[in-house]
Amino acid sequence: MTEFNFGGSIVWRPTEEHIERAHLTAFMRQHGIPDYDTLMKRSTEDVAWFTDAVLKFLDIRFQQPYTQVVDLSNGIQFPRWCVDGKLNITASLLDKYLNTPTADQPALIWEGEEGEVRTQTYRELYEEVNRTANALRALGIGKGDAVGIYMPMTPEIVAAFLAVIRIGGVVLPLFSGYGVSAVVTRLQGGGAKALFCADGAFRRGKVVPMKPIANEAAAQVPSLQHMIVLQRTGAPVSMQAGRDHWWHDLIPAQSPQADFEPTDAEDPLMIIYTSGTTGRPKGAVHTHCGFPVKGAQDMAFGMDVHPGDVIYWMTDMGWMMGPWLVFGALALGATMFLYDGAPDYPAPDRLWAMVERHRINQLGVSPTLIRALSPHGTEIVHQHDLSSLRAFGSTGEPWNPDPWMWLFEQVGQGKVPIINYSGGTEISGGIVMGNPILPLKPCAFSAACPGMAADVFDENGQPVRNQVGELVIKAPWIGMTRGFWQDEQRYLDTYWSRWPDIWVHGDFAAIDEDGQWYILGRSDDTIKVAGKRVGPAEVESIAVGHPDVIEAAAIGVPHEIKGSEIVLFAVLRSGAQGDEALKDALRQRIISEMGKPLAPKVIRFVSDLPKTRNAKVMRRMIRAAWLGQDPGDTSSLVNPEAVEEIRRAR
Repeated sequence: MTEFNFGGSIVWRPTEEHIERAHLTAFMRQHGIPDYDTLMKRSTEDVAWFTDAVLKFLDIRFQQPYTQVVDLSNGIQFPRWCVDGKLNITASLLDKYLNTPTADQPALIWEGEEGEVRTQTYRELYEEVNRTANALRALGIGKGDAVGIYMPMTPEIVAAFLAVIRIGGVVLPLFSGYGVSAVVTRLQGGGAKALFCADGAFRRGKVVPMKPIANEAAAQVPSLQHMIVLQRTGAPVSMQAGRDHWWHDLIPAQSPQADFEPTDAEDPLMIIYTSGTTGRPKGAVHTHCGFPVKGAQDMAFGMDVHPGDVIYWMTDMGWMMGPWLVFGALALGATMFLYDGAPDYPAPDRLWAMVERHRINQLGVSPTLIRALSPHGTEIVHQHDLSSLRAFGSTGEPWNPDPWMWLFEQVGQGKVPIINYSGGTEISGGIVMGNPILPLKPCAFSAACPGMAADVFDENGQPVRNQVGELVIKAPWIGMTRGFWQDEQRYLDTYWSRWPDIWVHGDFAAIDEDGQWYILGRSDDTIKVAGKRVGPAEVESIAVGHPDVIEAAAIGVPHEIKGSEIVLFAVLRSGAQGDEALKDALRQRIISEMGKPLAPKVIRFVSDLPKTRNAKVMRRMIRAAWLGQDPGDTSSLVNPEAVEEIRRAR
């Protein structure tokens, strides 16, 4: 295993105000817990106590109380949570606020790319959810039925999402940018009976069609009986009589009152698909007492979202952070902000303008976005009042130090913590996360999330510090997926097959001498050169440290003697010369930092890197293109032209 050399010094420490305001502080005082280390020990050694305490702290309303927090009689891989409990989570997100001042507070603020702004109070959202639930029931959709959601991020997507759950259905969230085959795979897999979609969406002032894709997909899904279509763009679309219904014809006429369906705490509410490295996508199953609880816990303890706060996470409902935003914000009595459009259109200050305009308190971004915005300079940032910001959030991919410091120093003025967050769709949120009561280093996570018995193991299954190893979890948590939809064995093979009763997450991680955590990319992206394991992020960060490089991706390719050699792909700033001199400069930087054995065999300059909709760089696809191999599941890829460019660059 390689020694870990990614660390740095602490750049942010919580003020007394941060500590006193924090949900974490209130929770610990409530239970007589003196510090975070004690909280971690108790929360991971007594999972039942911690889970029960979190359910009460979040005021999760059960229609029938549980008799046991967790039953592990089927093994750690298949825990049963909130045994005998009856819970429809929408009661804890909407109904509980009806006779409180929160009912008249904003639940949702939305801005469209074209400039339209709409606000919904908790009461208005409750009524819209009920109308939508009544419409579904009128169409014969009910408990246990799967309903797809293929829409842009508009207020209606929240109503549709919650309405499916309210009637006891199962939501299948789909990326709004998916093509036909990706939509078909997920709708078929879940046996969807209905689909919410839109005529299209706006991106950079142009209409992106969605209904034609939905039509083509629906023709291949025999179980699909109904399609409810939102008129977002006004583009002409074909409607199939008997199957298709306009939202504006169907929903507003319904009653604003609707009872929620009684559901067991462990009844499924969502199947959310995540791409596999090979083969078909994996459908992670989540329940009423699972994903929403873990998501709200992380939003409370990590992002420190309070009633009345405005939180915006740049996301799509097809990525887990979309459901996370909805569940967490509503469980905490906060306001979710949604934006439907490109974050740098019509000008690169669009994001900062929205922070100012809507007084956003917690802002979730990706490293890719910050790398794209930082070359525009700080003047467009400082012309906006960003004083409402209390925390940045970030998830989806590892940071490089330079863009992290730009966001921290230039945008946050060294005062706003960057709450780094890493886990996954199968986790319902985070394994590791920053929080408002612990100090931060650049690119780091200050701790494991409360309740997450996380560790870093070497190749022999032993815990290591200051070394890179496998990220593992040693105890169950309430948000863990209840398995993959109709594929139990694949779930066991994916997470539980390496060491007995240990969840192996598939990420490359390290813990430094100060207890700060680092996630260094997927462990299946790990490069092993002459016995030395290296995470791509280490090499990429050195490359991005060069002023001419915006983004980089490192892969390992086979070498008959050393096992693997490194190939580096770099995206250059406008005007930079992609010549041999720059390649040599990058190679020398990597040699000086990492040693000569880790110098890239090949460096290629490309115009873009293959990415998912949520801006993760797809290294496995880069590697497959470079080696001429089968790329596997490509449904999350949004820029196939980047793959072709790499293929041509061989």
